[in-house]
Amino acid sequence: MREALFVKQNSEKWKSYEALRTPAGRTGGENPDELAHRFIDITNDLAYAKTFYPKSQTTAYLNGIASVLHQAIYKNKKEETGRFIKFWKNELPLVFYKYRKQLLYSLIFFVISASIGAISAKYDDTFLRLILGDRYVNMTNENIAKGDPFGVYKKQGELEMFFYIASNNVWVTLLTVVSGALFSIGPVFMMLRNGIMLGAFEYYFFSKGLGAQSILVIWIHGTLEILSIIIAGGAGLVLGHGLLFPRTYTRLAAFRNSAKDATKIAIGIVPIILLAAFFESYITRHTEMPIYLSIAILASSLIFMVWYVIIYPMQLHKRTQNI
Repeated sequence: MREALFVKQNSEKWKSYEALRTPAGRTGGENPDELAHRFIDITNDLAYAKTFYPKSQTTAYLNGIASVLHQAIYKNKKEETGRFIKFWKNELPLVFYKYRKQLLYSLIFFVISASIGAISAKYDDTFLRLILGDRYVNMTNENIAKGDPFGVYKKQGELEMFFYIASNNVWVTLLTVVSGALFSIGPVFMMLRNGIMLGAFEYYFFSKGLGAQSILVIWIHGTLEILSIIIAGGAGLVLGHGLLFPRTYTRLAAFRNSAKDATKIAIGIVPIILLAAFFESYITRHTEMPIYLSIAILASSLIFMVWYVIIYPMQLHKRTQNI
């Protein structure tokens, strides 16, 4: 790459790093992780410049920024108070905003897959049993005949069910994220698999005249659970993005950066997954609860997810840009 093109592609980023320096040479108001991210970013660019333009002014300029960031890191070793809270308040939402395209792609893959599942179940009588299994379909048919179509949520004790569901969903989430290392093929497959299963599952209840009831019961926990799976798919795409599109970085350096952000997303959604498991274990089983209460839980979950993953990150990004 020619030096002029290299500078053109990265000059805005370098200026933003430089603008955050105070006259004294310290970076004010920044958390340690953000400083570390900038330092890694600028040193990758510096290594590239030293390799291809060792005696240029660009290399000297990058070396100066790297030195300042290095000093800032070691002058601010001590973690700020409330680091745990700041992760969910600032870092994670900004990561959501940064990778909003990957999250959108994951949602699109999932919706298309769910549509495929529903249509396939409608036109192929054997498809439903192939996806959900004979045992589940037979058991649910028996429950419907007994007048308790969602009795499956009452078969286990609350605590036992919680640990089983929570561990399973956390495992699926981590598997979905890590599978992004397969050049993003893994997350697409996971969205396809889970989407088809959900589509067939919902069509089954709608075909039995239980569609509205299934939404009021199952989506009490399903809203958080399914949206968390979609976010995990987006995190997997983030992981694969570094391998597929390293830009000016080495492929290893780009993968390391994307892995860091994908890990933040995976860790960030774990509390949401646990909350979904709690709802499924302790609340969903009460299938005769008042409709208004069911709608309130479902709507609150959906509003929270839309606000935290889409609206709040946009607002936070605008605030940081204006600082």
